[in-house]
Amino acid sequence: MNNIYVTQKDHQRLHEMVQLQRGNNGNSKYATQLGTELKRAKQVKPEDILDCVVTMNSKVRLRELKSKKEFEITLVYPQDVNINERKVSILAPVGIAILGCKEGDIVELPMPTGSVTYVIDKVLYQPEAAGDYHL
Repeated sequence: MNNIYVTQKDHQRLHEMVQLQRGNNGNSKYATQLGTELKRAKQVKPEDILDCVVTMNSKVRLRELKSKKEFEITLVYPQDVNINERKVSILAPVGIAILGCKEGDIVELPMPTGSVTYVIDKVLYQPEAAGDYHL
């Protein structure tokens, strides 16, 4: 299991979201999984996070290890999901899996037919690295 790093700001926002989701019984399975990840995450000041780490609103390129297929996604809050723009919710299994990971890390996602393994090929955009601390 890889160490994961989350900015203090992301941690606070995500923790509040998890509590709200649990209270509303909406997507509680994934909120619980995210809560578990947040408990093991190392919190870092936004200005100190490495630019190769996946934070909220980061755009990343993933590569499936078996097929070598690559695709790009942006990790967003549930209200910002947009399939056409490949904006994926933090409450989706892939979102939970990549949060706080860094380039080169391997993540495994359970699927109905087995599991799929991805490598985080590249963090193409990270708000903190770009100085976009307001996101």
